[in-house]
Amino acid sequence: MKEHLRQALAAALDACYSNGALDSGHRPDIQVETPAHPDHGDFATNLAMLLAKPEKKSPRSIAESIVAALGAGDGFWREVTIAGPGFINFVLAESSWFELLDDILRRGEEFGRNNLGLGQKVQVEFVSANPTGPLHIGHGRGAAVGDALARVLAASGYRVEKEYYINDAGNQVSLLGQSVWMRFRQLRGEEVSFPEDGYQGEYVREIARTLAAESGGRVKAMADDAAVSFCSDYGVKAMLSRIEGDLREFGVCFDRWYSESSLYRRDLVTKELTKLKERELTFEQDGALWLRTTDFGDDKDRVLLRSDGSPTYFASDVAYHMEKFERGYATVIDVWGADHHGYIPRMKAMLKGLGHPPEDLQVLLIQMVNLLREGQPVAMGKRSGEFVTLREVVDEVGCDACRFIFLTRRSDSSLDFDLELAKQQSNDNPVYYVQYAHARVCSINRNASEQEIIVPDTGRVDWAKLELAEELTLAKLLGGYPDVVEAAARHFEPHRITFFLQNLAAQFHSYYNRYRVMGEPLEVAEPRLALMNCIRIVLENGLGLLGVSAPERM
Repeated sequence: MKEHLRQALAAALDACYSNGALDSGHRPDIQVETPAHPDHGDFATNLAMLLAKPEKKSPRSIAESIVAALGAGDGFWREVTIAGPGFINFVLAESSWFELLDDILRRGEEFGRNNLGLGQKVQVEFVSANPTGPLHIGHGRGAAVGDALARVLAASGYRVEKEYYINDAGNQVSLLGQSVWMRFRQLRGEEVSFPEDGYQGEYVREIARTLAAESGGRVKAMADDAAVSFCSDYGVKAMLSRIEGDLREFGVCFDRWYSESSLYRRDLVTKELTKLKERELTFEQDGALWLRTTDFGDDKDRVLLRSDGSPTYFASDVAYHMEKFERGYATVIDVWGADHHGYIPRMKAMLKGLGHPPEDLQVLLIQMVNLLREGQPVAMGKRSGEFVTLREVVDEVGCDACRFIFLTRRSDSSLDFDLELAKQQSNDNPVYYVQYAHARVCSINRNASEQEIIVPDTGRVDWAKLELAEELTLAKLLGGYPDVVEAAARHFEPHRITFFLQNLAAQFHSYYNRYRVMGEPLEVAEPRLALMNCIRIVLENGLGLLGVSAPERM
């Protein structure tokens, strides 16, 4: 609909230049937006204001010329008015809204998709939890956000690749090896001193027991250093297998698992830092190698190599992100915990120094999740020893409830997750409320099938029989779904889909509770059934973008 109005406005502008009402020849990008207040119409444009300077006329007089050139619009709009300094507001004809429903029925699962990305290659890197313990509920929120964003971007014409960065080259991996080794020795009856900062969770004992069963004889013959190294590798593989399994159960699969240690095996850190030196983006001071991030907006310069020559975590992050862009991504999106916010300026400064626009790197911050049960904080997980695992929560409330609730707020806002609410079959449970709307439409379809009533072919639905104000409201809401998908992709905000679905479900349930579909005369039942199926299509499409199922029965 917006595109239809843009084309009409472009034609009107051509007419104004042809008849002499306007003479600058300026052709700005025509924007059509949905006004914040319904009283301002269905759509509005600021085209007249954009033309005021080149035309050297008041926006209002320009708007009058454009409106005169628009004409009646072949019945597409009911009213065109000029408001304020020169906004042109459109109120569409009701028939235009209902005719849009034919497009929903025709396009089906494709409805809402767009070509915003124009095939650009985009990477979304998310979760990337250290392979030293199971995923906790905070990782789950990051997984839901990253995966939903990837789905939204793919539906908006981007070529999306999902990546998990494995932090397997730091001291934490060595500490995991020490922890597993000590538990292994304890299983053999040895009195050993467990590392003070070692990993205490039950999962470490499980790894040690499996190790003893599979390779116990081999490991016990090793010297301590060799045993710790072996236990580190074994522990990382065991945890990655568990993490991958947990994510698969959560509906998340990655295109690539990228190992930090592979950066060093391929000498990529050295190679990428050499490129920075060649660009004179580094300097040496006190025996250390620094990156000149202050030249590009950071609050201080950052150390890449310590005075002993060892790389900092920042060095591997720099090399990793340099290599990302060398793979040809137009945009790189990182989903990080909120505690990493201080890292953003230095990473953007690095990119700017390399000639990349800083906006080529987008970082979504994930705030903490407050896990509750009937409003009260939940104690730590029994098996992790430190936190509630994602697996524990999914096992209790299900994947759909987890994913949907994680996406009910902006990712950078803290989230209360009540386990009991997530299991309720009530209107207070947001995922149940939306899924039940879909199931209700499927029930209507089954009822219609029993009465041998079907939705007429596209283009043959008599939408004029939909005379209720609530039906027009539903049609307008459905018509706005493609804009919601595009906005979610443009602003990297998948929660916009969740908000839309909750609103659509609320409007549907209200309608369903007041009016019948079946039981009305056929000339009313058919278009109402068609409207219901438009709702079903959009609910299913939207839930699919969130990675949530659309059940037919509940």
